Amino acid sequence: MVLEASIVCIDTSDWMRNGDYVPTRLEAQQDAVNLICGAKTQSNPENTVGVVAFGGKSPEVLVTLTSDLGKILQTLGSTRLGGNLNFLSGMQVAQLALKHRQNKSQQQRIIVFVGSPLSTCDSNEMVRLAKRLKKNNVAVDIINFGEETENTEKLEAFINAVNSNDNSHLVNVPPGPHVLSDILMASPIITGEDGAGAVGMFGGDSDYDNALLAQALKESMEDERMRQEAAKKAEGGSSEAPQTTSMELEDDEKLLQDAIAMSMQEQQNQSSAPSSTPTPASATPAPSQPSEDFDMDDDLAMALKMSMEPQSQAKGQGTQSASSGTSSLPSADPNFLNSVLSNLPGVSIDDERIKNAMKALEKPSDDKSKDKDKK
Repeated sequence: MVLEASIVCIDTSDWMRNGDYVPTRLEAQQDAVNLICGAKTQSNPENTVGVVAFGGKSPEVLVTLTSDLGKILQTLGSTRLGGNLNFLSGMQVAQLALKHRQNKSQQQRIIVFVGSPLSTCDSNEMVRLAKRLKKNNVAVDIINFGEETENTEKLEAFINAVNSNDNSHLVNVPPGPHVLSDILMASPIITGEDGAGAVGMFGGDSDYDNALLAQALKESMEDERMRQEAAKKAEGGSSEAPQTTSMELEDDEKLLQDAIAMSMQEQQNQSSAPSSTPTPASATPAPSQPSEDFDMDDDLAMALKMSMEPQSQAKGQGTQSASSGTSSLPSADPNFLNSVLSNLPGVSIDDERIKNAMKALEKPSDDKSKDKDKK
């Protein structure tokens, strides 16, 4: 992993308001800067990144060299546009910021976004600046977009003058439906000269976590949570049972096993009672509709209990099971369990955890039958 100190130079001129890149030049640049800063800080824990603005009356250091990606992202969201691009003076400010890096063993790199015309920049002055940067061991990467046709010739001459052992690169990105950050992801600016960075940072054997992706997932999950809470408040006066939340689904397997165990215990208690006193039909409890305060544990146990009673009566009060010393428990019948679970609100029989619980409940019965065959 390369140990680097990088200064990212962003174009904050008025030209960045144009919408020929998705969604605008400024927002496309921000996404690409996020990608580059995340890649640099994650590829080596000792890497540092700074940000310099090239627009306005004069260049401005927005963020000094730091490894805090959050600080960089926060600053990018508050940038202001104005004036023209100050390429020559901005490069000098970036070189000065690299010169004052704390860790002198870090290699120096300047990454420049050029989205404005360089009509005011003299080509000879640009070449002289490039040679000076090369002398001071400063590598330069340039992303040429927006006015790429007009700027290509000058920027190619600059890169040829600063390049040393292929450590500097020019990426020309014409306007189109593509995303600027997607183009850069496959470029040497992200992957490195040998392409190893792409494997190390975006897959393969590394445990690299894309900071931008993590942030996007976090925001998406938060939005979904707020949406669900708002939906629950809107349905507060409804008589329907509330939907099962993700936290409740995590406990489905345990609740299923507990409820079936309770039902099995209830059936065993009934079978141990004197058979001369039959249970009157009027004593059978009527099924109750799910209330607004739906209780997964109680309703599941009650449904299983009521479903087992007619089944046990149809089998002659379980006399054959008692004589053979085995118990005909409904947990061994997948069809029975499916019929019970499918009628419970908020429970999906297709949930993988419920399927696993049902399989686990079938195993004891299978083991007993095998033991019986051995005997």
